[in-house]
Amino acid sequence: MLSITKASLRATFRSPSAVVFSIGFPLIFILVFGFIGNDGSFSLDVGFAKNVDTTSPVYSVLKNVLVLNFINKPDSILRQDLSKGDMTAIIDIQKNQTGTPLYSIHLTTSNAVNGRNIQTLQAILNSVVLNLEGNSLRMAKIDPDITNIPGRVYKRIDFILPGQLGFSLLSAGVFGVAFLFFNLRQQLVLKRFFATPIRRSYIVLGEAISRVTFQMITAIIIIGVGTTLFHFTLVNGFSTFLQIMALSFLGLIVFMGFGFIVSSLSKNESSIPPFANLFTLPQFLLAGTFFPIEVFPKWLQFFCNLLPLTHFNNAMRNISFEGANLASSWHDVGALLIWGVIMYAVAIKVFKWE
Repeated sequence: MLSITKASLRATFRSPSAVVFSIGFPLIFILVFGFIGNDGSFSLDVGFAKNVDTTSPVYSVLKNVLVLNFINKPDSILRQDLSKGDMTAIIDIQKNQTGTPLYSIHLTTSNAVNGRNIQTLQAILNSVVLNLEGNSLRMAKIDPDITNIPGRVYKRIDFILPGQLGFSLLSAGVFGVAFLFFNLRQQLVLKRFFATPIRRSYIVLGEAISRVTFQMITAIIIIGVGTTLFHFTLVNGFSTFLQIMALSFLGLIVFMGFGFIVSSLSKNESSIPPFANLFTLPQFLLAGTFFPIEVFPKWLQFFCNLLPLTHFNNAMRNISFEGANLASSWHDVGALLIWGVIMYAVAIKVFKWE
């Protein structure tokens, strides 16, 4: 088994396509999106506080301001998004019990929010207050003291890198395994292995271990480049890195299951790419690789959340930025395990030696 592993690993490193698709493409995407930076655009996503006065005329006017995108989520979720810089501020409007103005407007933001966004929001609020009917100074006043909650800057690379790592593992697990075992079967190598005293499980494991070893090296390179050049967030340092590697190992094993299915069902080498793309392409587009699945319609989000790569990406981002671990990400890890059981149950049924 170790001899097969060594020989297969050497062959993998000598394959230009394996190196380009597993390391080259993800690194190119990381470099492109990393150099784009985070300062080229700003968002005025805001939310209302839990007990905001909805009867206030200020509330009614703000709801109709086109440049403000109000996020309707529970207060705890709004604060989580605020701490990551995903939104600009939480707006609270309360009626003063005594004196003037009638209403006070208070803002809550975080250290992760771009300061220019807060200034823009304050300018919009000032404009709204000044344009209210009656004496604007008596109607409402913006509290100059802004509440600042702790937060970490959620950089573009913190979203892009997990998606690219998942894409690399998915491509290698499906295309790499499918082409490898199809060629071994077509060239009668598997048949010759089958005739030797080596256990059949060792033959498959030897090839699988070589593929896993290569992709784990790929994962280390991708994470290393993202951390060194673009300050990809590993919130708990080396401990987070180990959690990411464990998740990458699990994800790769699951994705390889479909590679075994493709290699067994394909009649010729030209039928492998279309068959494999039926599994990989929807995930590449719909699993949150380049942008959040929340941008899709609700009905499509349901299917997005069924994909194994979606659960891999969600768990990867929670571990790297939120400081979660595999145990606390049990929902996504469990979904991956269910996919793994399904994949290998089918793979065992359809696997062929010749």
